[in-house]
Amino acid sequence: MCANVLAAVAWPYANGPRHIGHVSGFGVPSDVFSRFMRMSGHRVLMISGSDEHGTAIQVKADQEGLTAAQTADKYHTIICHDLQGLGLSYDLYTRTTTANHREVVQEVFRTLHRNGYIVSKTQMGAISPSTGRTLPDRFIEGTCPHCGYEGARGDQCDNCGRQLDPIDLKNPRSRINGETPEFRENEHFFLDLPALAQQLETWLNDRTDWRPNVLAFSHNLLKELRPRAITRDLDWGIPIPVEGWEDNQMKRIYVWFDAVIGYLSASIEWARRSGNPDAWKDFWHEERARSYYFMGKDNIVFHSVIWPGILLGVNGEGSKGGELSPLLGRLDLPTEIVSSEFLTMRGSKVASSRGASIFVGDFLREFGPDALRYFIAVAGPENQDTDFTWEEFVRRTNFELANEWGNLVNRSISMAHKNVGAIPAANELEDIDRELLDASAGAFTTVGELLEQCKFKAAITEAMRIVSLANKYLSDTEPWKLKDNPARRETVLHVALQVVQDCNTLLTPFLPHASQKIFEALGGQGTWAAMPQLEEVSEGESTYTVLRGDYTTELGKWTSTPIEVGRPLAKPSPLFAKLDEKLAETGPEWAPITPIA
Repeated sequence: MCANVLAAVAWPYANGPRHIGHVSGFGVPSDVFSRFMRMSGHRVLMISGSDEHGTAIQVKADQEGLTAAQTADKYHTIICHDLQGLGLSYDLYTRTTTANHREVVQEVFRTLHRNGYIVSKTQMGAISPSTGRTLPDRFIEGTCPHCGYEGARGDQCDNCGRQLDPIDLKNPRSRINGETPEFRENEHFFLDLPALAQQLETWLNDRTDWRPNVLAFSHNLLKELRPRAITRDLDWGIPIPVEGWEDNQMKRIYVWFDAVIGYLSASIEWARRSGNPDAWKDFWHEERARSYYFMGKDNIVFHSVIWPGILLGVNGEGSKGGELSPLLGRLDLPTEIVSSEFLTMRGSKVASSRGASIFVGDFLREFGPDALRYFIAVAGPENQDTDFTWEEFVRRTNFELANEWGNLVNRSISMAHKNVGAIPAANELEDIDRELLDASAGAFTTVGELLEQCKFKAAITEAMRIVSLANKYLSDTEPWKLKDNPARRETVLHVALQVVQDCNTLLTPFLPHASQKIFEALGGQGTWAAMPQLEEVSEGESTYTVLRGDYTTELGKWTSTPIEVGRPLAKPSPLFAKLDEKLAETGPEWAPITPIA
């Protein structure tokens, strides 16, 4: 493994609050990975921000009677609070409306244009008849001309993975208001992907350890690469840095091109804010640095083909050659694309655009962060679409978090507090003690290897297996019946508390809030698992919110350490509140279960 790890997290769109489907794809998996990597001794840079340009922002602004800038401000702030509440440990969560982002995007555009990988051509663009505005490709749906899938979008078909243009769709319709778009010829700039195809194929052929769904989508797209538009007729976005285009108020860089460059621009902004403007290069220029991109499956092709294509063009490594940007240098391509499938509700994708949403903020206010984090990790859409149900959420929370993990912590500490008042010393160990201690210590290797491979469901399942073993150990040894044998009782309690401490470490990337409480319940002092903080920063005359965190002083390390004998223990409080079983049938008031029509 390497010292520098970039966790590049998909940029949520700032046109509404985020729902749990969003954070199941990009949020929780990226944070679990980043926390584990930090605990393992690696230097991690976890970055992202709000995606704030494009037609979708304008549409939302019109609906709410706001300007596009006001809309972006409103939802960026809400998203920051949601992600902070969930405990996502960003080194920087910023936004795409900063001057820094604009400068980096324009530098990438200029370099690609200078190297010959951006060309101008005319195309038939989709226009809304009622507003006269360009419709983004993703705001047009229809039937895929290749596989017949009726929910294909204007940029790609999620069913067969083919790249599309809106005019390719059969029976196209606007997702905004259902109207049939008009198609008009217009001049735009295009990314010349065919000029990068050979280098992309060579690079992709070496990605043998990626998730199968990512590789399948990527190779499907490679079969028919064609130039892709990277400008649009909009007045809300980044100006095009080409002579004759810069002052055109209705021509802007396309939001998808702008957004993927955010990984680079956020890294540069983080470096400047950290006081070392060149620090970003450790994550983008170093041969041993590794970069992991986290997203839902609908973003795969942008990150596994188009973004690497942009990087190859900036590096001058396509068929047309080219020179490096003096400001950016040669940029590393992604190490791995970590894509999740969709979280659904009764088979429908959980998305506000489709009218089925459970918003993160509502969820956190009622159930707290760790119950949601646990559900996503153990039952989320890591490898296949997963249906969220309140019944399953209640079952997982009550029987696994509360009964298994919470109960193990509570009764182990309670018995030690009651009988000793501190962490007892172990006397002579028996085979049953050694077997549990060996299993617990060995789990660090097993769970760690799974987390390195981004197999989060298998990792948390293995950690919870040790929890189950510890519960069985207490049931088998029955320390509450050992009043007449205090030496044996203290040994059992010592072993149980050692395994509680180990399991707490194993579960820290998944349940950081609870892990801090358990660390303190075991007598620890200080910050075990650091949390991100909301911070107001200034740019010119405006201020905006970012998420940042100092994770260098947290005490959590990925290893089994001997528990400190004699450390005083207080009576513990319950970790996880059990949920009312009726919730499984009704859902909460703000997201009630409705009969299927």
